[in-house]
Amino acid sequence: MPSKSSARLAALTVAAACCAASAVVLTTPAHADTVRIHDIQGGTRTSPLAGQQVTDVTGIVTGVRAYGSSRGFWIQDPAPDADPATSEGVFVFTSSTPKGVAVGDAVTVSGTVSEYVPGGTSSGNQSLTEITRPVFTVVSSDNPLPAPTGLDARSVPAAYTAEPNGSVNALPLRPAEYALDLYESLEGMTVQVADTRVVGATDPYTELWVTVKPHEHRNQRGGTVYGSYDAQNTGRLQIQSLGQASDFPDANVGDTLAGKTTGPLDYNQFGGYTLVAGELGTLKPGNLHRESTRTQHTTELAIATYNVENLDPSDGTFAAHAAAIVNHLKSPDIVSLEEIQDNNGATDDGTVAADRTMAGLIDAIEAAGGPRYDWRSIDPADKQDGGEPGGNIRQAFLFNPARVSFTDRPGGDATTPTDATRIRGKAALTLSPGRIDPGSEAFTNSRKPLAGEFTFRGRTVVVIANHFASKGGDQGLTSQYQPPSRGSETQRHLQAKAVHDFTAKILRTQRNAAVVALGDINDFEFSTTTELLEGENTLWSAIRSLPRPERYSYVYQGNSQALDQILISPSIRRGHRFSYDSVHINAEFHDQVSDHDPQVLRFRP
Repeated sequence: MPSKSSARLAALTVAAACCAASAVVLTTPAHADTVRIHDIQGGTRTSPLAGQQVTDVTGIVTGVRAYGSSRGFWIQDPAPDADPATSEGVFVFTSSTPKGVAVGDAVTVSGTVSEYVPGGTSSGNQSLTEITRPVFTVVSSDNPLPAPTGLDARSVPAAYTAEPNGSVNALPLRPAEYALDLYESLEGMTVQVADTRVVGATDPYTELWVTVKPHEHRNQRGGTVYGSYDAQNTGRLQIQSLGQASDFPDANVGDTLAGKTTGPLDYNQFGGYTLVAGELGTLKPGNLHRESTRTQHTTELAIATYNVENLDPSDGTFAAHAAAIVNHLKSPDIVSLEEIQDNNGATDDGTVAADRTMAGLIDAIEAAGGPRYDWRSIDPADKQDGGEPGGNIRQAFLFNPARVSFTDRPGGDATTPTDATRIRGKAALTLSPGRIDPGSEAFTNSRKPLAGEFTFRGRTVVVIANHFASKGGDQGLTSQYQPPSRGSETQRHLQAKAVHDFTAKILRTQRNAAVVALGDINDFEFSTTTELLEGENTLWSAIRSLPRPERYSYVYQGNSQALDQILISPSIRRGHRFSYDSVHINAEFHDQVSDHDPQVLRFRP
């Protein structure tokens, strides 16, 4: 900690103008006499003094945030009360970079107590208690900091929340019983974790996730697996830094932040409770490797799904995606691609064709030593399929013509639906490639399923490529509403029902038809979305053939979870004549070229 000059030891009064951030909860204007920080925080999630003016609130400065949109500093009372439910720390929001204040300063602060909801009230997030429009006085400097509160496997409860089926804001905090209550009772206070394993890789916003519970749903690669709505993995905690972004470590899942990581406990829009580190542990690599699947046998058909994250000709990731397909996926016979953008990406000028995007990927795969793939897709109508504005994302099939053939039945376009029919006693598609029910409300402003008919060693296989509606807009796990609302499910349920019904029609036409429905389902293998997609003996999510700790394709807020799935019809599942692999090459790594891990199914038709 830098020393202060004698002039700084004198009382220093600083006024900091503050424009109130969004979603400030105010009561009737009032004034409170001098209070302590624990009086401001109270024993619930919202301050009993919200909207009131407070004067001469005392505390020691424990952190100064000079970057980003939420600038200010934290103070903590070094003489706590006896109530574990009341936090002794609070954030002082100055709007602009704080001047004249440093860690270790003893200060008095006057201002307005406010409840700020990161992301706005519509997000469902909890609120962060702050002192806004502050006037503060530095009384002394170089004071010892309050001792940090340790977070570890013993101190964090196993139960997540009381789950009252509504807002938890008014409930008394019970930090010894519920993890969400414990974190709230420490809001604004200095906390500390030690030798914590990374469970969410560093992202472009210079944040990562660790777990303070090393044995909580751990898998062999160091992640924490999210296997049900009832297991929220309470040991997860987001880590940011008060330092420069350039000093933040590039961490992968399975690495360790060795030593102590210490700082105030914040709450933000993207992840909830966050340790904002003034002291950051040293990165100890876990030496995680990218997986490779095996090569399919001559008699096995290999089908993969791979979300290439908004790929367009301007991207510099073609070679990396090609290397993934050739070296890690071992050149599957059929690859269902999600998030293929049009020929000029996000430029919104009416372009919908993606032939340049596909040609770039095919050329890169061949240059990497793979086969010369062919491809099929259907251009969407402009701005009708969601995704990045102007990008016109869609699914596309790559296939190796040396191993499989594609049955072309013309007429498919953005708005004409394909259907199931019977040709020479076998199920077939009326249009191939064709889109499933593109006019349905289920697919409004969302990707339409792409169906294609392939032949492998004389056997017809119908493949349905999907990219269901995003989970964006759902309330976070740390929402003030428990259990959190998952409003995005409504559309995915409709989409799942549409794909299920189409598959069921194929199976009514030919009971032993081989159907594979795959893609970015944007929902878990245990979700209602997947149950609707499967139906009664229609499809089955083959990721369930893996042990539970291996069922994931995506890492979100430190939870390893399954969003990408391959579902199979009974004729493929029968006799367990298939193998399944979730190939972990992206989601766990800070230098990922996509945020999804590809999935590979091999079977003998």
